[in-house]
Amino acid sequence: MIIAYAHCIAHGIDMTTAVDEQKNAVASGHWPLIRYNPELAAEGKNPLQLDSKAPTISFEQYAYGENRYRVLKKSNPEAAAALMKQATQWTSRRFELYEKMAAMSYAADKK
Repeated sequence: MIIAYAHCIAHGIDMTTAVDEQKNAVASGHWPLIRYNPELAAEGKNPLQLDSKAPTISFEQYAYGENRYRVLKKSNPEAAAALMKQATQWTSRRFELYEKMAAMSYAADKK
């Protein structure tokens, strides 16, 4: 199964450079690149692999590159600021969780 970030014109981005927005989603930690291979468990390896590096840009920098986020900032700046703060915290926590899960040692089930 592949779960992917797919940009669309409704995001309000220049579709000719949309791959850059996908890269920003990864670089912000909002859309981490992970793999899960249950066959690694038989080798005693952690099946979860985190391919993303630590975030190099803020969630805010990524988000405000898209119109869907900028609209709220224009129409309701206070709510946008509160939600941006919350989303930034969630993004950071989720990335930290993936880092911890990917770093865990894994022992295969013994029969």
